[in-house]
Amino acid sequence: MINKNLKVLQLGKFYPISGGVEKVAYDLMTGMSERGVDCDMMCAATHGASRTVSVNDHAKIFCSHTLIKVAATMISPAMIFALRKVQRQYDIIHVHHPDPMACLALLLSGYKGKVVLHWHSDIQKQRMLLKLYMPLQKWLLKRADVIVGTSPVYLSESPFLRNVQQKTICLPIGVDPMAPDPARVKAIKNKYKGKKIIFSLGRLVTYKGYAFLVAAAKYLKDNYMILIGGTGALRDELQNEINDMQLQGKVELLGRVSDEDLPSYYGACDVFCLSSVQKTEAFGIVQIEAMSCGKPVIATNIPHSGVSWVNAHEQSGINVSPGSAYELSKAIETVVESKSAYDKYSEGALNRYKHLFTKDEMIARCLDIYNKMINETKQ
Repeated sequence: MINKNLKVLQLGKFYPISGGVEKVAYDLMTGMSERGVDCDMMCAATHGASRTVSVNDHAKIFCSHTLIKVAATMISPAMIFALRKVQRQYDIIHVHHPDPMACLALLLSGYKGKVVLHWHSDIQKQRMLLKLYMPLQKWLLKRADVIVGTSPVYLSESPFLRNVQQKTICLPIGVDPMAPDPARVKAIKNKYKGKKIIFSLGRLVTYKGYAFLVAAAKYLKDNYMILIGGTGALRDELQNEINDMQLQGKVELLGRVSDEDLPSYYGACDVFCLSSVQKTEAFGIVQIEAMSCGKPVIATNIPHSGVSWVNAHEQSGINVSPGSAYELSKAIETVVESKSAYDKYSEGALNRYKHLFTKDEMIARCLDIYNKMINETKQ
């Protein structure tokens, strides 16, 4: 049952949205508000002055002016003052981690109500930031009434959550199904006619493991084409590797794939591959986007990450050792070269998406968490 008297604030990172954490916060806001629940969002503006953006009758976004960006964190004193001003309006504040600015704003806001801490990932790369942030992080873990995580693996194996297991609950990320355009799918397939298309998508950075996906092409037959969508610091380096290994006809860097074209690349590919090698990849939303199109997934067994839980081994696809180009190639062949195997993984991928990873399922589960918290307060 939906409690339409509930008022919730998503305390997020950046706006406009530019990554997985922001997208989850935004989707929760829109999903709740479309069901008649008042759900707003507060975050730092990536540029410009503070402003309020109206989304619909039940949702608005408070964008706070950013003073400076340091170590991937928006420093926004305006967020502190904005939250102090409105915090009394909300029954629940749902704060998305990692985001030191949001945590500081919550600490200084004077808010006394219920707090949901959404633990998307540990802080991995910013070691100095983590040292400075650790006292705030400890406060936030203690302050939170409920801690939700995107996978049971990450919740149980994060060293920071070891002493708060009693208040953790799994809330998998959910997305709307991709809707490929048949004409665009046909055009992509025609461009790579006669090729088995392996698609991957993400920022061209070290932890995504694209060097290994490029190298995997060496072991594949000439009728395979690996398409990698995304931009990033390693583009030139990856292109040089493609050239040096003479893989121009087997690997292509697509650059940024537009939101309009993206569903059709999922629709055109035979297999989706997530080659990430570090725990920084905590979930891999791209996997479930591919699954929504019934595409088998090749992913990696990253220790302590939820990636290999999302892609259930030998159900929705195959998981291999991180950093092994040869294992990636063999897994791709295993899925693609046998029709019976391909059909099994394709059906398994779509079923797993429908069972666990729809946006409707995420919203419903989150509402259940909110309602339980409010009911416990009343008792």
